Amino acid sequence: MAGRKIIHRKKVPAHASIGIIGGSGVYQIDGVRVIAKIKPRTPFGYPSDEIVIADIGGTETAFLPRHGKGHRLTPTEIPVQANIYALKLLGVESIVAISAVGSLKESIAPRDFVVPSQIIDRTKSRVNSFFGGGIVGHVTFDKPFCPTLSAVLYDTLRAEQHTVHRDETYICMEGPLFSTKAESELYRSWGAGIIGMTALPEAKLAREAEICYAMIAMSTDYDCWHPEHGSVTLEMVIANANANSAKVKSFLPKVIARIDAEKDCSCRHAGEFAVMTAPSALSKAAKKRLGLFYGKYWKQ
Repeated sequence: MAGRKIIHRKKVPAHASIGIIGGSGVYQIDGVRVIAKIKPRTPFGYPSDEIVIADIGGTETAFLPRHGKGHRLTPTEIPVQANIYALKLLGVESIVAISAVGSLKESIAPRDFVVPSQIIDRTKSRVNSFFGGGIVGHVTFDKPFCPTLSAVLYDTLRAEQHTVHRDETYICMEGPLFSTKAESELYRSWGAGIIGMTALPEAKLAREAEICYAMIAMSTDYDCWHPEHGSVTLEMVIANANANSAKVKSFLPKVIARIDAEKDCSCRHAGEFAVMTAPSALSKAAKKRLGLFYGKYWKQ
């Protein structure tokens, strides 16, 4: 099922309980059986690229290349609303995001992994909510990464004896340029551990969609603050990113095997009391647009 498929909620041709958002080749793992390739149309447009549904050890998993195949989309251009909606449409309950980051601490070396717990938002040109257009809602976001899923990622990576850090703060910048040295030093003074361009609005939209979301952040460089490493170069980032990607691909089957997508979590009830708009004031268009997430509450 290649190409663009218009998927209606009652007629979904494939299902996946776990979603992986990362590089375009991350699903190319030994022993993986591809079930389908689809590109669903959502109320927010099309996702970044085809979503590959693959069987990994008996678990159907959806793989979505964040920047599109061939890395065509800048961080600001990524259609995150469509990406998250499409994964929800396929039945995804847990998302593992894979992302390259810069390190803001000496202790987080290039090629180390980080499972962050907090985010500071420094983006400025991105739509960061599904709400609007006749429906207002406020979802709790004090723990931006699902603690339960984050623990699974950390424990699995640690068991594989790869250097992994936890409880770090991720600075999400707009990009596509890297930081100035002054910005890098400012973020370090805040106590942040890593910096990247893609955790937001992914994490926010996943929470609004009631999907558990956690990240494996792969350190590629020391940003530009480190006196012995100089400016960040694309060659440096690509070399370390490729090495990190190879490691992640070897770990993914074990990560997926440990995720209990059926286990209840507060993330999956995040919208229960979030909608402020009175049901009588909701337009048909608003109900249709967000019914996939909140229709179960409106029927009560």
